[in-house]
Amino acid sequence: MRRDGADVGWSLVVPLKPLVRAKSRLSGAAGEEFRPRLALAFALDTVTAALTCANVQDVAVVTDDRLAGERLAALGAHIVPDTPGRGLNAALSHGAGAVRARRPGAAVAALNADLPALRPAELELVLHSASLFPRAFLADAADIGTTLLTATSGAELEPAFGGASRARHLASGARELTAPGVPSVRRDVDTAEDLLAALALGVGPYTARQAPHLAGGAARGHGAPGEPERLRPPQVRASGA
Repeated sequence: MRRDGADVGWSLVVPLKPLVRAKSRLSGAAGEEFRPRLALAFALDTVTAALTCANVQDVAVVTDDRLAGERLAALGAHIVPDTPGRGLNAALSHGAGAVRARRPGAAVAALNADLPALRPAELELVLHSASLFPRAFLADAADIGTTLLTATSGAELEPAFGGASRARHLASGARELTAPGVPSVRRDVDTAEDLLAALALGVGPYTARQAPHLAGGAARGHGAPGEPERLRPPQVRASGA
């Protein structure tokens, strides 16, 4: 990746916990039995959109979940076993290393697996901006966490995800990207409120198929006073939009 604005092709690294442990904060909205299916749907929509992005060459998913690995590989992702087994940042460093072992000098980007509204055109804009800096990142919609961290050829990724990662990535010297008009790249989903915001943006087909089954009112709208709640149909992002 040249830092003159010319995009050569990014390799994205997407970390995914075993589905049985993923998205625990959605238990109230999704239920313990349904939550893993929702986490998988998020990942499928994220990877589908990423693979459609014009300046993405490939996607590596770091996971030990057999079902998720099979489904994501069928989309065209490379599956990298999480051999370190030491959490999110170790998995991302391992994935970036695996990418560069296969493609030395690759520009790599860590991307969250919970971006069900992700639009390829918005991701392309962010990656194009990131290509101008050795390391860069995009904050999440709350301006607390991080949804994307990039490292161009010759730079190490140095991930510091988790919690207030925006401040840690800033302190590490990564350039914060402030590209306007890319809400889908910033909208990760950890809570029922996050999910409602993603549904309003328009989610991919995998999440859209699961959303009507949500419990606890996460995907429900309110009727007039005294009327029962009614399901709010999710906005569905067209493939490749």
